Amino acid sequence: MTATATEHVFTLPDLGEGLVEAELVSWLVQPGDRIAVDAPIAEVETAKATVEVPSPFAGVVITLHTEAGTTVAVGAPLITVGEPAAATYVEEERAGSGNVLVGYGTSAERPGRRRRPGTRPAPAAPSGERPRIASPIVRRLVRDAGLDPAQLSGTGPGGLIVRADVERAIASRVAPTSSGVERRTGLPEARRVPLTGVRGAIAATLSRSRSEIPEATTWVDVDATGLLAVREQMGRDGWRPGVLALLARFVVAGLQRYPELNARVDTDAGEVVHLDGVNLGIAAQTPQGLLVPAIRDAHRRSIRDLDTEIRRLTAAANAGTATAAELSCGSFTLNNYGRFGVDGSAAIINHPEVAILGIGRLIPRPWVVDGEIVARTVGQLSLVFDHRVCDGGTAGGFLRYVADAVENPLAALADT
Repeated sequence: MTATATEHVFTLPDLGEGLVEAELVSWLVQPGDRIAVDAPIAEVETAKATVEVPSPFAGVVITLHTEAGTTVAVGAPLITVGEPAAATYVEEERAGSGNVLVGYGTSAERPGRRRRPGTRPAPAAPSGERPRIASPIVRRLVRDAGLDPAQLSGTGPGGLIVRADVERAIASRVAPTSSGVERRTGLPEARRVPLTGVRGAIAATLSRSRSEIPEATTWVDVDATGLLAVREQMGRDGWRPGVLALLARFVVAGLQRYPELNARVDTDAGEVVHLDGVNLGIAAQTPQGLLVPAIRDAHRRSIRDLDTEIRRLTAAANAGTATAAELSCGSFTLNNYGRFGVDGSAAIINHPEVAILGIGRLIPRPWVVDGEIVARTVGQLSLVFDHRVCDGGTAGGFLRYVADAVENPLAALADT
């Protein structure tokens, strides 16, 4: 790794989670900057999230070996650092522990966050210069839309370009961003969106799911009137559980009774691997796309704990601060697509899981109770499952268990 007696080349470290490359979103240093050990030098976007890469060397940045926006393989050179004294190298990086990737989000200074010693603060853009773009999400929007940052007006602090600035520029644009013509339709191409980073990872996962998993879907309408009433009764000390937390409790109990749906298919060994415990994934629509952070050991948590984790993980996914481990450890996924105002969905299984349960919107509908038609709050549960791990009887049994728990929540909570 040493170029000369006083220069050291730092390569992109092992990213963990089986990742072999990352897109370099932005440089946090420039040639001539003096940096300390563990100072963040770049933001990279993996298939899981955006992370900062810290330097294992102290010294002066001599060379940046690649440009922002390019894809870098693990082991490829990132920067060359010159040191006036003996090299200081972090042993964890030498061992490839994967702990060198720290933090999430943007390179902008955030309230309460101290800048690491040895790094220079990002200067505000002087009048007449190109406004700065700190957020990787905003940078991605600018690139995908084919916009020139120099033509954008930043309304953030110090001329910072924020997401609203980019969205306004996109909305006001009338000319297509590409002169190409789509061959089949003959229509002009408005723009091209690269399938890279998180978007590419989503595409790869869903494509693999559809190509490998023989999936089937089953669904049932449920009367959630009693569930909502119990939820109101549970409220105390300023806290009331979300409907998703209650449903999560029922799902975990159902998976303990039907473990075939909390499993993996080992195609190489020709085996179905049942898992001991549940890491419950919560599908979240975020600015980066569909992410599924998971509640670890959901089978050991109370309703309050489940509710707290659902809120925390959803907020972290939306802010881009969910960790790679949180985004890749799920064993079963719960999907609340009702928040989009739809009743049902034949969702795609989050590979390598074997099932996903979704809930549609809860709305007043006519329902027969004791022979009378009355207004009740009704929603639809749908289960998509891998037909390799079980047949319809097992899938139907699980779905019916969850549905019965929704319709008779007090009895279900007493049993779980």
